[in-house]
Amino acid sequence: MALSQYKQDFLNAAIRGGALRFGSFELKSKRVSPYFFNSGDFFTLELHIPITDAYAHTIAAEAPEFDVLFGPAYKGIPLAATVLYALGRLDLAKYRNTAYSYDRKEAKDHGEGGTIVGSPLKGKRVLIIDDVVSAGTAKRQAIDQIRAQGGTVVGIVVALDREETLPDGDGKTSAIGQLRKEYNIPVIAIVKLNDIIAAGSEGVISDPAVIQRIQEYQAKYGATE
Repeated sequence: MALSQYKQDFLNAAIRGGALRFGSFELKSKRVSPYFFNSGDFFTLELHIPITDAYAHTIAAEAPEFDVLFGPAYKGIPLAATVLYALGRLDLAKYRNTAYSYDRKEAKDHGEGGTIVGSPLKGKRVLIIDDVVSAGTAKRQAIDQIRAQGGTVVGIVVALDREETLPDGDGKTSAIGQLRKEYNIPVIAIVKLNDIIAAGSEGVISDPAVIQRIQEYQAKYGATE
């Protein structure tokens, strides 16, 4: 199946800007991956536009209804603000009253105080936005924080789903799959590992050796859940 244009634009920008790199990278799990993704490299406007547009299209197409877009500190903070703007450009009538919010790492003891900045979360349907899911620890902390504020987490959206098993897991479940089962919420991604592989036939990735190494990695560590 052909990749949608916004996914192609996202992958092209990620590769061009060095956010998606190919080679040999040792992960925290000690696995050696043939690719590495870092959304922190989307720091120029030229590269930020494709990622925010891709998030917006993914949310519009796949996310459940929500009231607040919540960005966990730190990488989620600019994503929440800029993707909300991109959603407004995509469909202002639908998202006009949608808000964004984010957390502080440390509670503020003066001024407005607290750990939450932006929209109050009480009684709101909240969609968490972040770059990736590694072990899922940060997402669990965000869910706990939102629930403590009286909000309901309806889903999570990230840039990339590596679709690989947890290092100490059951050999079939990914970190994203574990979150889905644990909280019974959708976790959606702009692109998955299979999309990166498909990019080889779309001309986005021109080196067949790169695709082969990714397929070999997937055969060894690929998740089925």
